[in-house]
Amino acid sequence: MKPILRVENLSKKFGKLPVIHQVSFSIQPGEVVGLTGNIGSGKSVLVMLLAGLYEADEGEIYFGEGQLIWPFSAQSLGMGVIHQKPSLDDLYDVSANIFLGNEIGWPRWLGPLKILDRDRMHREAARILAQLGVQINSIHEKVTNLSAEQRQMIAIAKVLTYAPRVVIVDEPTVLLSYPFQQVLLNLIQSWRQQGISVLFSSNNMDHLFTVTDRIIILNQGHKVADLRTDETSREAVVRLLIGSADSPKSYPTIWSFDSYDRVREYTEKLSFQQMLLEKDLAAEDSLNRQLTRQLADQVQALDKTNLALLEAQGRLLIEREQERKHLARELHDQIIQDLLSINYELESIEIDVDSNPDLPQNLADVRQGIRELVENLRRICNNLRPPTIDSLGLGAAIQSYIREWSGRSGVEAVVDLDPNLRRLPESTEVSIFRIVQEGLNNVWRHAQASSVDISLKHTSPRTILLTLRDNGKGLPDEVDIVSLADRGHFGLMGISERVALLGGRFRLEKIAGGGTQLFVEIPHPRGEASAETEAEFS
Repeated sequence: MKPILRVENLSKKFGKLPVIHQVSFSIQPGEVVGLTGNIGSGKSVLVMLLAGLYEADEGEIYFGEGQLIWPFSAQSLGMGVIHQKPSLDDLYDVSANIFLGNEIGWPRWLGPLKILDRDRMHREAARILAQLGVQINSIHEKVTNLSAEQRQMIAIAKVLTYAPRVVIVDEPTVLLSYPFQQVLLNLIQSWRQQGISVLFSSNNMDHLFTVTDRIIILNQGHKVADLRTDETSREAVVRLLIGSADSPKSYPTIWSFDSYDRVREYTEKLSFQQMLLEKDLAAEDSLNRQLTRQLADQVQALDKTNLALLEAQGRLLIEREQERKHLARELHDQIIQDLLSINYELESIEIDVDSNPDLPQNLADVRQGIRELVENLRRICNNLRPPTIDSLGLGAAIQSYIREWSGRSGVEAVVDLDPNLRRLPESTEVSIFRIVQEGLNNVWRHAQASSVDISLKHTSPRTILLTLRDNGKGLPDEVDIVSLADRGHFGLMGISERVALLGGRFRLEKIAGGGTQLFVEIPHPRGEASAETEAEFS
């Protein structure tokens, strides 16, 4: 199959500063290719070159069957471009911006001289915005009066007014809240299913691993890797981004929730500053260069130490699961069987004894106590290692546990499981089950709730979203899990550690009027699914 977009040895300089150097890649029809790199890597410049906004110094761009000769209009060729900062005309209203350059009118062959069908454009603009979930007071509103997020969604809506063959997306999620980020990711999934190619430039590892087939990595203007998403990991991509591809396999460097993105952004700024410093020191004496190398060696040594500590942390969690599994087997196969044998012996004694009129009642009480003990031990076994998770899967284990937990706690529980819930790796299923356990325990102990809703859904072929919502007293305005752990409340800390070790995201929200929502999004390998199942992610 011929690629729909092909780039060969593309280079661009600003003055004497090289920004893009000899970059080559291709994109197949219906393929989603991620583009990532640190600040100063040249991602945005590459997007500008592909969009026809910059002229390349060297190299060629081929689209479809022909070579693109600058200047060219990406939209007229069938390429949609969504920029990091939306390019809108502030003098026009919402509807006019959505259809700018693709106005509806008659006759079409007259181009910009055709008679515009404004009513139809207004109706279509309203329909597209409703499809995207965007709420605006009026489609006649001037875009200069809108928020940055609304402006970005209008730029996205603009691409939906025509049928592009390729869509280029440059970091638009920076301006978008979580719900609209999901809308964009679903759009990318939909474009992929329609055979539309997508180049998705982003530094969000979760987003890249959710929707892409390949990931291209830029470092200081050079293409350093072109990886199949299913054959790599977040750690490998991060190592290539920071220029340490020879680092050993490790667990995530930061596991406290909601901190990874901030640390990554800070690291990128440091890398960019280091690049500038190295350029400035090129003309300095050897002592300064030696100090720079020593500093780099110290940072690398600290990073290796941190990775070693985290590897130990992950190993401890895995070993703890193995110990729980062994203990559950011991309790079930030995202690419970022994107690059942005692119960049978007591029953035989009861049959033989008829001289003491109170003895049968006493024995009945003993048997009842033993039955309760057996049930308690079974509950302990289920908590340590639910037997249904190995044989029937995560969904059955969660349903069984929640029924037992609801009866024990008196809190009404409603479970909504994805009907197409797939079998996941054992470590992923066990971790999700533990997160559900810990989340429900927090609801029981601290929320003072009367009901809780639990949802587990595939949000894409590579991600699963767990949502836990209660109607309790809610959280304080600021939640500091470190201070909670200092006071002996380790529930949220344990959840955040498990989520981070799986490369996922963890978010808490306070519900207006009372209650709390817990969102946990976990990545997993792309599984085989039917066309109907894949269509649900569009």
